[in-house]
Amino acid sequence: MRTVEKACAKLNLGLDTPYRHKDGKIEWNMIMTSIELSDYVEIVTEKGNGISVHCNRVFLPQDHRNLAYQAAFLLKKKFGIQQKVDIHIRKNIPVAAGMGGGSSDAAAVIRGLNRLWDLHMTDQEMATFGLQLDSDVPYCVYSQTAMVTGKGDNIELMPKLPKMYFVIVKPKVSVSTPEILNKIDYDKLEHVNVNELAAAVETQDYDQIVSHMGNVLEPLSSKHHSEIKKIKEKFEKYGADSAQMSGTGPTVFGICKTESQAKHIFNSIRGFCSEVYIVRPV
Repeated sequence: MRTVEKACAKLNLGLDTPYRHKDGKIEWNMIMTSIELSDYVEIVTEKGNGISVHCNRVFLPQDHRNLAYQAAFLLKKKFGIQQKVDIHIRKNIPVAAGMGGGSSDAAAVIRGLNRLWDLHMTDQEMATFGLQLDSDVPYCVYSQTAMVTGKGDNIELMPKLPKMYFVIVKPKVSVSTPEILNKIDYDKLEHVNVNELAAAVETQDYDQIVSHMGNVLEPLSSKHHSEIKKIKEKFEKYGADSAQMSGTGPTVFGICKTESQAKHIFNSIRGFCSEVYIVRPV
């Protein structure tokens, strides 16, 4: 049997972390949205055993280190499935970019195998299952604008965003998410008011969304990667309504109300970076 799943990248419109749990896990308070930039995950099941992962980006791990592989392995183990699983990932989302590409691929595998194997898991059950892989996987199961709290497992779906465009820039640096998270000093964080952002999303108020965006981790990642600050300055120079880092970075996105505004910024900034995209929320 065969299926193909679309695995959308995500952006953090708002990202805050109130505290760290005793087990070391991060408590999150975030507003996420999914965008048109996507990987495509083909899943083939047949008689036999084992799991194989193939990807058009040869430098990505294609064994047990890959979250898509881990998703298939844990589902096989949980439900006692004896079938061979072949996973083919056509990668379009930048790697190590703070856009949830690996998590979205894993979520796509969970959704696809849930359907192929008639597991009858609800979205909530798939999200809970995905939490053991990565804190972004539960959100990526849904891939809709949502408030995400807890350890990443509490997903509250929100209305569709008003019309807007994102210009996304991925600089030629990679950020280690565990490394950034381990460096958080909660006594020095300048917290983001995610609840005000959530209210703006609920009322689909573009101007208020722009006003209340924020990422509490941006100063920390920018301290180690100066490119983040430089890209933000270019967004401000070329007329984005707001710009900020997504996740732990290094990707920076600018938000625009009109397509013409987004195209102007895209054309102005792509001479400085090779990975630049214009996308809309899904």
